[in-house]
Amino acid sequence: MAITVNSTTPTTGLLTSLGVGSGLPVDDLVTKLVAAKSAPQQQQITNQAADANTQLSGLGQISAALSALQSAMASISDGSAFSARSINSSDTDILNASVTTTGKAVGGSYKIEVTQLASALKASSGAFEKSSTAVGTGTLSITVGDKTMDLSIDSKNNSLASIRDAINKASDNPGVSATIVTGTDGAHLVLSGTRSGVENGFTVSSSGGDGGLAALNYDAAASTGNGLSVINPASDALFTIDGLAASSAGNSTSTAIDGLTLNLSAIGSSTVTVANDPSKATSALTNLVSTYNSFVGIYKNLTKYDATSGTAGAMIGDATLNGINSTLTRIVGGNANGASLSSIGISLQVDGTLKLDNDKLTKALADGGKQVSDLFGGDNGFSKQLGDQLTSWVGDHGVLSGRTDSISQQLKDLSARQTALNASMDDLTARYKAQFTALDTLMSKLNSTSTYLTQQFDALTNSNKK
Repeated sequence: MAITVNSTTPTTGLLTSLGVGSGLPVDDLVTKLVAAKSAPQQQQITNQAADANTQLSGLGQISAALSALQSAMASISDGSAFSARSINSSDTDILNASVTTTGKAVGGSYKIEVTQLASALKASSGAFEKSSTAVGTGTLSITVGDKTMDLSIDSKNNSLASIRDAINKASDNPGVSATIVTGTDGAHLVLSGTRSGVENGFTVSSSGGDGGLAALNYDAAASTGNGLSVINPASDALFTIDGLAASSAGNSTSTAIDGLTLNLSAIGSSTVTVANDPSKATSALTNLVSTYNSFVGIYKNLTKYDATSGTAGAMIGDATLNGINSTLTRIVGGNANGASLSSIGISLQVDGTLKLDNDKLTKALADGGKQVSDLFGGDNGFSKQLGDQLTSWVGDHGVLSGRTDSISQQLKDLSARQTALNASMDDLTARYKAQFTALDTLMSKLNSTSTYLTQQFDALTNSNKK
């Protein structure tokens, strides 16, 4: 811009009035220039990140819904939902019964008469003056079944209390606990089997030393030489099932009746009734339908299109989601083992959801769950068909996991691009500021020169007027 001199028009502050020189808005100019420079790349990164996060969120919802469906299939796939039984004991003071983990109990009733409860052997030594009284030295051997522990007893650990501790602390203890009971006659070492039943009774023998340990000898088969007195003999539980004799080493047995555990608590009789219990199957299938419908709802929300507002779901047209929905629809709407889900009251609706007819399901379960179990079981059953597909989608190496990993990597790459763009724009900002600062300094100097020249021209003009 040329600088003109007019004797009649003041020129002081001319450059400043144009916004040049020391008044230059450097920060504002730099900010706008950098923003304009970064805008295309920043918009691209922002849009791609938003799209990736939207897909990641949608896949997360679908994955959670399919995992829930997988969980809902658990008791159906292993058959436990269809083998549930209700167990009733006519006298729970005598015994209780429950289904074993195998769940193979057959419906029916069983009259059980308990004539003897199982008990563990308990025996006591004779009286000693006190717990610190020495018993004897040598080797004390305690045997339960085919397991024996040998305790070396010398003058340092031959008191009643030391022998008790040696028994209880032995790492190879075969199943005997020891305690001291002090009565009016003195201290007694009391040994108890840790398990009930005749086969878990113990024997105690001694050898070597001073012979004092013989005071603790015990063998149920021996008629003489026992130093211990029996407080409670080892015994098996004795009972009959519909007149058939049975026994058990413990008061709980899972081998007497297929699929049942009997817990005996008193002598007497009780009738155990086993009946089909369809409630677990009904609950499992109701949950399956509800969980499936939850998936359908999520799928629809993610892929919907509202023509009125022109808005679309976050993952409309997504091939992966559409493929999953189509496959599930084909399976639940098809056949398995020669029958369809509608045969047990589960029908596919026009909107893609499932509907449960409870009355029809109740009739299907009337045979103890066989019909329904057959429909879901086997290599061609619905459990296998659905299970294999669900695993291929939500397993550790499933389609959704791979897709999620890919999008996560994309977001990492976008983050790296954002970091690089930020660094580049920081460098550009520094360059612009340096350039504009130099320009601002130059214009400030020009303003100073302009002021000086104006003063000189004004002085020359005034001199000429004289």
